[in-house]
Amino acid sequence: MKSFLTYTFLLVSLVVFSQQNTHSSYIDLSYFRGNVALHNNDILHLIEGHPEGYILSWNKKTYGYNDWEQRYNYPDYGVTYVYQNLKSEALGTVASAYAHYNFYFLNRNLMFRIAQGIAYTAQPYDKVDNYRNVAFGSHILSSTFAMLNYKKERLFGRFGVQAGLSLIHYSNANVKAPNLSTNSMTLNVGVTYSIDELEPEYSTTLEGVKEKFTEPVKYNLVFRTGINESDVVGSGQFPFYIASAYADKRINVKSALQLGTDVFFSKFLEELIYYQSVSYPEEDVSGDEDYKRVGVFAGHELFVNRMSIVTQFGYYVYYPFDFEGRTYLRIGLKRYFGKKLFGAMTLKSHGAKAEAVEFGIGVRL
Repeated sequence: MKSFLTYTFLLVSLVVFSQQNTHSSYIDLSYFRGNVALHNNDILHLIEGHPEGYILSWNKKTYGYNDWEQRYNYPDYGVTYVYQNLKSEALGTVASAYAHYNFYFLNRNLMFRIAQGIAYTAQPYDKVDNYRNVAFGSHILSSTFAMLNYKKERLFGRFGVQAGLSLIHYSNANVKAPNLSTNSMTLNVGVTYSIDELEPEYSTTLEGVKEKFTEPVKYNLVFRTGINESDVVGSGQFPFYIASAYADKRINVKSALQLGTDVFFSKFLEELIYYQSVSYPEEDVSGDEDYKRVGVFAGHELFVNRMSIVTQFGYYVYYPFDFEGRTYLRIGLKRYFGKKLFGAMTLKSHGAKAEAVEFGIGVRL
């Protein structure tokens, strides 16, 4: 655990001090305290106190030198480190590192931060030593972090203040069971420190300009893969493969609408079908059911520079084995490499219950 913390701090330090001062930057440090939300009664025994910790971030400001910065009201981007004591003997502490964006409202006094990263817990589930921890089935977790703060920079020289709400989510997305996850709702208060003495002027070249954007329908092919496990602890981790094809239409410079289909080859379902057929005769599972599924979906893509945020809602049209219902959700990030190729990291879930973290590559034609 100590080596992980040391490595994370060194990584953040290297990022901070290796930056050129083409844009100004600042750091912020906040203390937080709150509650673990009871999203599932099976984690009730894990809620023993009020989790607390600290949030350390480095932020690089944008000033509209690129058009996308002006479209999104000059956001910041950077890296965040979070240390949290969940105040539970079974859950212990969690350390996490993220990449984030800060978006501003109300004359830049209200900041919304959204971040995605990975976390490390020293006390995951163990059938002998830590059987009560049904929230985290592995040391490495995925984590989503959101913050809504009122902030004032440079109130006292280069120092400022901020305060607000934070939500911290930890889950391994069924990479390994059990995986009931936690959501911490917290209050935070902290300080900011501007690294640079002076700040550039904001560019306003798009002010008053109505941007026109047209693009023909584009066709996308995506291959996604990863590993996951059913909710049966010890049933084993298996690979999955997903082939997707969809069309998208840009409706403006920021957004595109999507319509397409997915074909799922989820090997953990093959194992689950066999397990239920031999262990639970009352479930009326023969063992011959097909583990493959086919879905259709509609979605939206929000373009932010070379990154984009994808949200999709799907329905299984081929569904031979009942697993968590016929509808599914997908949300995640895409990173474009040029105009056609992209990589993607997405979370597929059935409502609030995650099925898998998907890593994909694709082409937009």
